[in-house]
Amino acid sequence: MLENSTILVTGGTGSFGHAFVPMTLAHYSPKKIIILSRDEMKQWEMAKLYSDDKRVRFFIGDVRDRERLYRALTGVDYVVHAAATKIVPTAEYNPFECVKTNVMGAMNLIDACIDMGVKRVVALSTDKASSPINLYGATKLASDKLFVASNSYGGEHGTRFAVVRYGNVMGSRGSVIPFFLSIRDSGVLPITDPRMTRFMISLEQGVELVWHALDDMEGGEIYVKKIPSMTITEIAEVVAPGARQDLVGIRPGEKLHEQMIGAEDAPHTYEYPEHFKILPAIHNWSATPVRIKDGIKVSEGFTYASDTNPQWMSRSDLAAWIEVNRAKIGAI
Repeated sequence: MLENSTILVTGGTGSFGHAFVPMTLAHYSPKKIIILSRDEMKQWEMAKLYSDDKRVRFFIGDVRDRERLYRALTGVDYVVHAAATKIVPTAEYNPFECVKTNVMGAMNLIDACIDMGVKRVVALSTDKASSPINLYGATKLASDKLFVASNSYGGEHGTRFAVVRYGNVMGSRGSVIPFFLSIRDSGVLPITDPRMTRFMISLEQGVELVWHALDDMEGGEIYVKKIPSMTITEIAEVVAPGARQDLVGIRPGEKLHEQMIGAEDAPHTYEYPEHFKILPAIHNWSATPVRIKDGIKVSEGFTYASDTNPQWMSRSDLAAWIEVNRAKIGAI
């Protein structure tokens, strides 16, 4: 599908973009990948990686700026929406700014994509959008709802919208693994709660889920990758064996366990070998065979959460992953 196409990635200088660009160039050989972001220094640093590849272009802009989006989307076939204000404390202390980017920015992008005739759009979501307890999660839930409902007015071009949802990416900047690595020599690691669990997904898996969504979507689906869980104490023991674990308590807006599918979504959720799909509740779209395909409806009251997950990552698997990826952990 992406062969010889033009793809735009909003917020493309972040962790996702740094994985998506080289993987997509190698796997699909698109005509052009456009990176839209507002940080000129990050663009300058990323552009040096592709100085010999004219297929990668850079465009300064902000999803808050609707007119700039129209210019950026000229000739674009597919969009991956990764731009967001996503640090939980930042969102809590700067709520207006979070809403402007995550909600108003989503609205701007949806309108611009429809008007410019973009074929398909995939928006990146988060586990925090499922039964949200912080502003970041609430804005991403609103964003998810916007992208799902926008399939009602895709216009004569038939622009389609879908969402992919996953938790914190292993090794990404600001996440727990690079944080523990940075302080392990002190011999003490802060633990919020020994019961805490987290989903474990790699950037590569996140990119592959977006590829699948672009290929599979009819419009309105939320794709959730099946991934393993670990406890926070297991992660700490792998990163710093023998280190003392000091309990510091859960931070404001933080959940004990991650959830990607809530019981309220169960009536519209279908299971597949490697993922789940939450189908739209509106317009009876969740009953359409073209969206269900070969999916199996989940049981009543089903939830997909990190503490009740049937799939768990072993300590040895995490240690092997860290060894292979050590050079890039926390770099982007």
